[in-house]
Amino acid sequence: MAARFVTAAAFSIWALAVPGLAQPVFRGGVETVRLGVAVVDKAGQAVGTLDRGDFTILEDGHPQDLQLFTPAGASDADRPPLHIGLLFDTSGSMTQDLAMARTAAVKFCNMLQRAEDITLVDFDTEVRVARFGQADFPRFVERLRNRKPDGWTALYDALGVYLDGTSFQTGEKVLVAFTDGGDTRSVMSFSDALTALKAADVTVYVVGFLENQGAREKLEQRMKLQAIADATGGLAFFPGTKKDIDLAYEQVLADVNGRYLLGYVSSNQANDGHWRKLEVRLTRGDLKAAKIRARKGYFAVLRPEQAAARP
Repeated sequence: MAARFVTAAAFSIWALAVPGLAQPVFRGGVETVRLGVAVVDKAGQAVGTLDRGDFTILEDGHPQDLQLFTPAGASDADRPPLHIGLLFDTSGSMTQDLAMARTAAVKFCNMLQRAEDITLVDFDTEVRVARFGQADFPRFVERLRNRKPDGWTALYDALGVYLDGTSFQTGEKVLVAFTDGGDTRSVMSFSDALTALKAADVTVYVVGFLENQGAREKLEQRMKLQAIADATGGLAFFPGTKKDIDLAYEQVLADVNGRYLLGYVSSNQANDGHWRKLEVRLTRGDLKAAKIRARKGYFAVLRPEQAAARP
């Protein structure tokens, strides 16, 4: 188990690198763009019978040559490594919801035993991060259960710490955030958090506990948490009861296990660091009403000399 403790003061130093976080790491060679894709029909049911020829990927409007394809429901052996992240809010405002959130988080991770590891980022005024292998699952549960609600809410800083600490991981990355939103502490802004998410290859699912907030705060936080999930092709849930939470984590599990994994090498080999807009389409006419969820783009690799020339 690897653990790291980040105080608000220490994070302010890390936050100076936020613009760098929003840009890809300098790398050489050919880059493969990878994305997870969920497809549901007009009734909201997952479509799990598609093959490679049913998909078209457009980058800035230009069709790309699909080179990697993993079907929905593929065996564990045929899927890339899975890395799970948990963003867990233990601030004082979560007092009434913490027990339900903790139970849901443990159930969720216990159901995804194919995951190679779990990165837990629990936060309040401070941000703490630890990584657990499957053999360390009891320690993960103990750490989660020992946290008591207290302090302010550094949600965006916690998101930044997670993205910074998992940027080296390859394979599928899934982050589930349990929070009531309402950031009251972060150095990182909401806008910077969204930019960092766009630069990362991670799917975010949000479980937002908003029932104990006022009407105005509830609307504002719902919009922000929804935007965080939408930016990555994930989902946001806003449960009011324990039953709602159980349904939410079941839907997340189904979505994670039912995603198609696509990959291609961009026809645009300019290493300019620019945003590339992505659109996934289906070629089958009988699925015109189907809804597709995937990340909406990525930042191209940036050459070091171009980065040095930037203000």
